[in-house]
Amino acid sequence: MILLEAQTPSTATVVGLGIGTVFFGLICLIAICYLLGFIMTRVSKGKADKEPATVNAAPAVNSAPASEPIVNRQELIAAVSAVIAEELGQDVEAIRIKSIKKL
Repeated sequence: MILLEAQTPSTATVVGLGIGTVFFGLICLIAICYLLGFIMTRVSKGKADKEPATVNAAPAVNSAPASEPIVNRQELIAAVSAVIAEELGQDVEAIRIKSIKKL
């Protein structure tokens, strides 16, 4: 029996097969996600047709009456304006709070 000598693949072949495998796998994952999204949309539409929609609102929590004044109002305004300025990436002086109401 004659043994043939094995040839090693070139670097370009290995890189091409690796990249091709990765992109093929990603395309398959995208297709699976679209398919599952389509199936779940169909299932949820079927359930929505059978059952009437009910809205469950969260119960209102009244921790304090609305007539009670806000304690340390200036500190509250300073803290709220500092948070808003940080989130917007602006200086605190660029923010003007016109009113604060207790919910």
